[in-house]
Amino acid sequence: MPKKWLEGRVTRIDQIGTSTRQFKLNVERDSIFEFVPGQFITMDLPIGEKRLDRWRSYSIASSNNSDNSIELCIVNLEDGKATNYLFNEIKVGSTITFKGPEGQFVLPEKITKDIVMICTGTGVAPFRSMIKTIIEQKVTREHIHLIFGTRYEKDILYKDEFLKLSLNDPSFDYSVCLSRDEKWQGSKGYVHQIYQEEYAAKRDNIIFYLCGWSQMVDEAVQNLLDLGYANNQIVKELYG
Repeated sequence: MPKKWLEGRVTRIDQIGTSTRQFKLNVERDSIFEFVPGQFITMDLPIGEKRLDRWRSYSIASSNNSDNSIELCIVNLEDGKATNYLFNEIKVGSTITFKGPEGQFVLPEKITKDIVMICTGTGVAPFRSMIKTIIEQKVTREHIHLIFGTRYEKDILYKDEFLKLSLNDPSFDYSVCLSRDEKWQGSKGYVHQIYQEEYAAKRDNIIFYLCGWSQMVDEAVQNLLDLGYANNQIVKELYG
């Protein structure tokens, strides 16, 4: 059955990177808007006549806290019709039409293996939803390692939030790799070198979740297969 179109009222807009904003929407409906962390919504934006021109999908970046609000982490793409509208037309109080949630990029109901989350840019959004939900709802789990990559330190999304969690929760590790920031004192290059080094010895009790641009995800899949990991230990979500 087709999903019902809903209305979301923008209640907050935060700049969280040089070209990335977080939009908070209140879902205007009588019943609770439920989703599974890792899922996405599809917006119908007034930017064209055809469906393919108007529809854009974005992962939910907030926890499933049953308060009928969701957060979206969106990067402003150069010459992007959708993001031009979202960044220049949408304001607090604006209404956005959307449907969902949809998607199968979710964690298992019972987390019995270590989880390694590998992402670049706004690919961190579904992982933030997963991690926040796990922490807030005190979900029983094994170890979680978030590996995030971007170009410059100023574009590390949710940096303080994940750093604080890594300091307070021994079952959560956080790694960042920057590809173009010469002043960065941490790992330099791309995300691949981190997991290739830390998980070089193949293990059966681990699952890799990958989210980001297709080139990064495709390369990561091949690298993990080359390390000896099985296809069923790799779960992926592509952005473009």
